[in-house]
Amino acid sequence: MNYFGRFWRRSCSLQEDLVLLAPLALTAIITVLAFATPSNLHFSRFLSLAPAFAASVWPVVRTVAIGVLAAALNVVIAVAIGNPSEEHTYLITLAVIAGATAAAAYASHVRQQREQTLADVRSVAETTQKVLLRPMPHRLGRLDTEALYLAAAAQARVGGDFYEALATAHGVRLIIGDVRGKGLPAVGAASAIVSCFREAAYDEPDLARLARRLDRRMSRYTALLPDDQIEYFATALLAEIPDDGSTVEIVNCGHPPPLLFRAGAVRELTPTAPSPPVNMGALLGEDYRIDTVPFATEDQLLLYTDGVTETRDHTGALFPLVQHATHWDADSPSRLLEQLHRDLVHYSRGRLDDDIAAIAVRATATTATAGA
Repeated sequence: MNYFGRFWRRSCSLQEDLVLLAPLALTAIITVLAFATPSNLHFSRFLSLAPAFAASVWPVVRTVAIGVLAAALNVVIAVAIGNPSEEHTYLITLAVIAGATAAAAYASHVRQQREQTLADVRSVAETTQKVLLRPMPHRLGRLDTEALYLAAAAQARVGGDFYEALATAHGVRLIIGDVRGKGLPAVGAASAIVSCFREAAYDEPDLARLARRLDRRMSRYTALLPDDQIEYFATALLAEIPDDGSTVEIVNCGHPPPLLFRAGAVRELTPTAPSPPVNMGALLGEDYRIDTVPFATEDQLLLYTDGVTETRDHTGALFPLVQHATHWDADSPSRLLEQLHRDLVHYSRGRLDDDIAAIAVRATATTATAGA
C-alpha cells in the first residue's frame, strides 16, 4: 500500500508542477509565434489568454503579474515588428489584456476562497476519519494486522464503511461493516456502531451478545433521525481470535463472507445460518449464529466490504475476488492488501465507484503486546 501511496504522490506532484508552469509556457509560445510569423497575423492578440489561464492555477498577485508581462510583451512586439498603420490593433490588444487581467484577478480571488472552503471541509473529513477509522495496529495478540480504506469520493476521505480491531481478554476482536445509506447520516451511523464496539468488545462474553448490543445501539441512534432516514442499517462481520487457541469465531450479519488463506488455497467462509444485519434484529429476530473455523499458524484471513466484490470492469462485470485471490502470493497482511488494491485498480481501470474497506490478519506462533 505504501508503494501505491508514493507513486500517487509523485504523479500528483509532477502534474501540479506542469500545470503551474503552463501560463508561462503559453506566454512564451505566443511571443515566439508573434516574432516568427508575418506581422499581419497579429499573434500578440492571444497574449490575453495568459492571465485568463493563470487565474485557474495562480494566486491574484501572480495572475496580475503575468498580465503586466503580457502587456509589456505586446508593446515590445509592437515596437519591434509593428506597422505604424496597425498601431490601433496593438492598442486594442493592450486594452483587451488589461480587461482580461482584471477579470482574471477577480476569478483567481474567488477560486482561492473556494479552495480554502474545500480545504476546511477536507480537514473536517480527515479529522472524522481519524476518529472513526483509527490506524490499525500492526500487531495484536498473536496476529499481524493491516487495514485498507478507499473512499469512493476521493475528496471526502471517509464514507459509510467502517472497521476496528481490539485486543481484549477474550482475544482479538474485529469488526468490519458497511452502513446502507449516503452522506453524513451514514457516517454518523458508522460512528455509532464503531464507538459501541470499542466499549462492548471488552465487556460482552461472546460475539452473539456483542452483535445484539450493536443492534440495539444502532436502533437507538436511528430513532433520533428524521423520518426519512430511519431505514439506515448496516451489514457487519464480527470475528474473535483467542490468544490461546487456533480457531476463529465469526458472526456474519448479512456481510460478504471473509476469505481464509491456508497453504496456498483460498476458502470462502460462508455462514452456516444467516444472522440479521445491524438494526434489523427487531424485524428479523436476534438469532445470531457463531461459526467456529480452524485458524492455525501462518493462516491469513481477509475481511472486506462489498465495495470489493461490487467493483466492475468496463463491461459491467463484477470483480471475481476468489478467482483473483487464488493467484496472490501473499506472505503477509500488507502484501495481501497491496495485491488486492492493485487488482481492483487494474480491473476497474482506476474507477472505484464505491467505498472499500478491508482487514487482513495473519496468525503467528507468538503473542505480542497489544498495539505493538
